[in-house]
Amino acid sequence: MFGLFKSSTVPTAENALPGRPDPIPTAKTHTILGTPLKPPFPQGIETIYFGFGCFWGAERRLWEVDGVYVTAVGYAAGSTPNPTYKEVCSGKTGHNEVVMVAYDPKKVSVDVLLKVFWEAHNPTQGMRQGNDVGTQYRSGIYVTSEAQRAAAITTRDAVGEQLSAKGFPAITTEILDAPKFYYAEDYHQQYLDKNPSGYCGLRGTGVTCPIGVSA
Repeated sequence: MFGLFKSSTVPTAENALPGRPDPIPTAKTHTILGTPLKPPFPQGIETIYFGFGCFWGAERRLWEVDGVYVTAVGYAAGSTPNPTYKEVCSGKTGHNEVVMVAYDPKKVSVDVLLKVFWEAHNPTQGMRQGNDVGTQYRSGIYVTSEAQRAAAITTRDAVGEQLSAKGFPAITTEILDAPKFYYAEDYHQQYLDKNPSGYCGLRGTGVTCPIGVSA
């Protein structure tokens, strides 16, 4: 998961790898939750996507939240169609390593998910997360509704004030409409359930995200 000499610039669509027309094969069912990784999901389920470093550890933080229907790891916010993990790690696809979260808003609010996101990593590091360096480790929130966008912006501003007070630089998290999401290969799905002692480089800043600030 390390990449100390990778480019810190997302490639343009013209310079990105060409990819392929067909999806990369992946798992069908979540190893812990027992729910299908791909839609259609039950009525009322909403989705949001987070990128905050290596997606192995990020997914574990999110599947542990009560009210989450399913999580899956994959690639988003790049140009290459149906990329492989090796291609994403090359820095030549533009994609971020992200976690798709499908959740029941009657059981868990998006603020709770955002709290996990903001507290689990350092959102001020640009194209890296700790020792993981490269464009695929950038901090990002990819929303599917205006309510999610408003919550993301409001919590970002609240956390940003606290980080600034502690001497951290400005938050670099990108907040975008959810782009095309490409599922990662089978072995990446719920990786830390399959490999409990596997690598997880996530480190928070010690700053907390208040719940309910976006209400």
